[in-house]
Amino acid sequence: MTTDIGNWSETTIAGHRCFLFEPEQRNPHGYVGIYLHGVHLGRLQDKIEFVSQFEKYGLPIVAPVTERSWWTDRICPEFDANISAQQHLLENVLPFIAEKYDARPPQIGLFGTSMGGQGALRLAYKFPDKFPVVAAISPAIDYQERMRRDSEDPLWQQYETTEAARQDTATLHIHPLNWPRHQFFCCCAEDVDWWESSERLRMKLYSLGVPHSCELEVCGGGHGFPYYGMMASRVIEFVYESLEKDRRRIV
Repeated sequence: MTTDIGNWSETTIAGHRCFLFEPEQRNPHGYVGIYLHGVHLGRLQDKIEFVSQFEKYGLPIVAPVTERSWWTDRICPEFDANISAQQHLLENVLPFIAEKYDARPPQIGLFGTSMGGQGALRLAYKFPDKFPVVAAISPAIDYQERMRRDSEDPLWQQYETTEAARQDTATLHIHPLNWPRHQFFCCCAEDVDWWESSERLRMKLYSLGVPHSCELEVCGGGHGFPYYGMMASRVIEFVYESLEKDRRRIV
């Protein structure tokens, strides 16, 4: 049993679990963070590296739970038989944030780890007007590889073939003329499963001339919370400072 650090609570949004973090003092501009979890549903409630940054920047955090949905726009039976994780985020979570925190895009920063990292990137590439600020830690971008490794993986309930899954990955949703204004991703150089897909994403963004920041050289033990925690301060600083830059930009 883990002990929560800081002021966390649990609620439901449209019948689905969601965790909320409330800092002792909110930031003055109404910024809110959305955290997308990984495939193992790892929590941030006991991760001091993240919680301390939420407190530092006064960021309320909304962390919806969508099981092993991969945050796609496909039906994942273990999450919901009628609505996809993407629909849930757009149609339920964003209105919840607007009502509870009076925050709307571009006041919202999106970030995630592993499954949630690729989900954050894909959502930002598909809806850059809604998610102009996005950060991903160890994004599991080429998730079709899980299907190749395991014929029983839940992704087979969403996609008929590995090629169909590949066509829906974050890298293939990048629009050459319309992208999130602020994006950062990082992956441990020792992450044998997911580093290559982050490097492919970096190369595609570079070739298209899409502005981005990334860190793919630092080693932190591979894939998991030791590395996530090591990158927490950099990621949350990026999210907050990007929200600030977006607020100040001249339209």
